[in-house]
Amino acid sequence: MEFSTKVAAPEKYSGACIAVGVFEPRKLSAAASALDAASRGQIREFLRSGDMDGRLGTTRLLYDVRGIAAERVLLVGLGPEKEFGEKQFRDCSRTAITAIGDTGSREACLSFSELPVSNRGVDWRSRQLVLAVADVAYRFDRMKSKKPQPRPLARITISAMSKQDAHDIERGVREGRAIAAGMALTRDLGNLPGNICTPTYLADAAVKLGKEWKLAVEVLDQRSMAMLGMNSLLSVSKGSRQPPKFVILRYSGAGRKARPVVLIGKGITFDTGGISIKPSAEMDEMKFDMCGAASVLGTLRAVAELEMKLNVVGLVPACENMPGGAASKPGDVVTSMSGQTIEILNTDAEGRLILADALSYAERFEPQAVVDVATLTGACVVALGHVCSGLFANRDALARELLAAGEESWDRAWQLPLWDDYQEQLKSNFADFANIGGKAAGSITAACFLSRFARRYDWAHLDIAGTAWKSGKEKGATGRPVPMLATFLMGRAKG
Repeated sequence: MEFSTKVAAPEKYSGACIAVGVFEPRKLSAAASALDAASRGQIREFLRSGDMDGRLGTTRLLYDVRGIAAERVLLVGLGPEKEFGEKQFRDCSRTAITAIGDTGSREACLSFSELPVSNRGVDWRSRQLVLAVADVAYRFDRMKSKKPQPRPLARITISAMSKQDAHDIERGVREGRAIAAGMALTRDLGNLPGNICTPTYLADAAVKLGKEWKLAVEVLDQRSMAMLGMNSLLSVSKGSRQPPKFVILRYSGAGRKARPVVLIGKGITFDTGGISIKPSAEMDEMKFDMCGAASVLGTLRAVAELEMKLNVVGLVPACENMPGGAASKPGDVVTSMSGQTIEILNTDAEGRLILADALSYAERFEPQAVVDVATLTGACVVALGHVCSGLFANRDALARELLAAGEESWDRAWQLPLWDDYQEQLKSNFADFANIGGKAAGSITAACFLSRFARRYDWAHLDIAGTAWKSGKEKGATGRPVPMLATFLMGRAKG
């Protein structure tokens, strides 16, 4: 998709379609008012007919409006002006793009950057427009023998009220394009089936990403991991014929002495639960259990495209969790890379086992902060649903940064407690601690388990089990939390 910015009167746009907003009840936005004036009141006349009142999510398409250069005018309902905010802006953007796509237009102009969103500048609005376009346009048809015809919409112009607005819009478009591309990579990897997206495939995708964006990439095999003492990670892969991989990606946008931010992504390319096997219903969705790893790759792609002045390290522990004669059994005890011993009471609590060794490995980078991303617990879905991710941190300042980045990107999280009281649930009679803490507070005790391997640096954990993918008719990876992570890193880079 091509994006451009144009400072011009809306009525002079000569493309296939121009989209403008209408507040409820029948109040025109600035761009819509300009079109109405140029048409000598034709738009207001149409609204008075009662066919549209500006309710959020409604659209009306007008053809051959007098005095207007565009072939079509799309009126998009914005809802009450007093209630118009971030969510409404994003919703009306998606509505407009979907409606324009249905017209068969190859090009369109969006006059939405002018719409007032409290505390959000024109760069934010243009970034969200780009993300809306990318989301509506995204398709995953790689595995289909007959590819559906792509929509013809190929060029989007975002109108600007002034040259300064145009400059800010261009910056927002650049950021939006990079984040959207990172999300698309994340979604593509997540949507691939487990027989294709194996740990080796994921490692190869990281190597390919490194070549495209000049990232230093290293892949550790099973022997190298064993030499490092990553027995917690390796205990998960024992039942699978697919060899595990541990991927290290380095982006160097600051000086050598600048401490990096480390991102760690859970890369279970398929999760049966192991010996503690899952029910068969919806087990196909366990191909999405590597979405944390995919989001780290997607975020690094965005970081590289934006040339952030920051050092970032991505760590991807990747393996399958399968039952088999060699698989770990409930009651087994393993020694992690940190030297701490773990009693594996449930082999389906495997994500924390691979993250444990990755968190220990992160110490060697002397990081300024570490953020791990994982589809970790069904308990988080029960607690928060599919709206926001769960956030845990051992430093409140880091948590506030991530929460703010989530609010800005509209890829939100909610902070849950990480109190020592919950650590009691991990007690074990046979090892330093167990890998589960019982039914109560499952997402919290999982985070408490991880915190035992992240004591030497500022650390946060994102549980994305409810946000990484959708089920049902719209089944597929979402690309979250790439927007939050990219926005968090942009803030750190500006520092």
